Amino acid sequence: MSIFLHSHSQQLAAILKDGILGGRWTDRLPGVLRLEEELEVNRNTIQAALRILEKEGLLESQGLGRPRRIILPNHFKAPSKRIVILLYEEADRTTHYMVELRHAIQEAGHIAEFASSTMQDLAMNVKKVAKFVEKTNADAWVIKSGTREILEWFSGYSRPAFAFFGRRKQVPLASTGPDKTLAIEEALRCLIELGHRRIVMLVREGRRKPKPGSIERHFLQLLTQYQISSSSYNLPDWEEHTDGFHQCIEGLFKYTPPTALIIDEVPMFLAAQQRLAQLGQIVPKDVSMICIDGDPGFSWFKPAISHIHWSPHPMVKRIVAWANHVATGVNDKSKVEYKADFVRGGTIGPARQP
Repeated sequence: MSIFLHSHSQQLAAILKDGILGGRWTDRLPGVLRLEEELEVNRNTIQAALRILEKEGLLESQGLGRPRRIILPNHFKAPSKRIVILLYEEADRTTHYMVELRHAIQEAGHIAEFASSTMQDLAMNVKKVAKFVEKTNADAWVIKSGTREILEWFSGYSRPAFAFFGRRKQVPLASTGPDKTLAIEEALRCLIELGHRRIVMLVREGRRKPKPGSIERHFLQLLTQYQISSSSYNLPDWEEHTDGFHQCIEGLFKYTPPTALIIDEVPMFLAAQQRLAQLGQIVPKDVSMICIDGDPGFSWFKPAISHIHWSPHPMVKRIVAWANHVATGVNDKSKVEYKADFVRGGTIGPARQP
């Protein structure tokens, strides 16, 4: 009978050891009663298996009634995970901080790859995204600039997920991104002091619908504080493709031209700047422009582009730390934001008088 019990305890000790080294449990092992319920094994067998692991030095007793502490070997290396990055659009593949993120995850010992389809390829459709994700070989996901609906789906998915930018704030997912609140306030205050009243913010559909995001709401609230009536004029809808964007720009300058444009994302900013030049609108004489993002290439522009600056490096480190937590079984859902700053350049000036 003792041999039979010893055999079962050795088998259970091996199962527990695999679970610990595989990241199923970290820091502390659950108590005997919890293990009995979780593993459906007799508590005497569990206690015998725990004593075996204590002798091996993998567990350390903390006293009667307290969970045993896990002590990983000095040479132990957490198992690598396959982290798949779901991008918003194809152009994201060459964005400097997304390239940096992929390399940083790989340097941490994991497999990192961009998903074969982007959210735009999948028509921003939650059902299509879900079907694609479920057939993709991945241990965890990083979602770049996800919509509220897509991030909410990931929050209920069986695999860990991390929201990088996007409508992340009210969704129970680990996330990071720049906090642009104070920078937007400073940028708007600067425009108001220069006499601007017709101020328009251009952002993608995912930032406007089903209702405006936190930055966009803050922008509209600030206009009200400055006694400027806010409406769809200040946050216009447009069809999210090249023609739709240019049609929006043309429409804005047909009847009541804005004196200032605040534009999200560098490619959209540059596209708007080009279209305005074609329409004969001189920056900043006729219209001031601010980009909500920054780019290393801005250092080549003269006059300098007014923009909101944030560093991607701490965000990349945060995502790598999350990936390491995934590998060791830590349930990391922390939300971390990093301060952004308004950088005043030569693309803003006094409002043009009618």
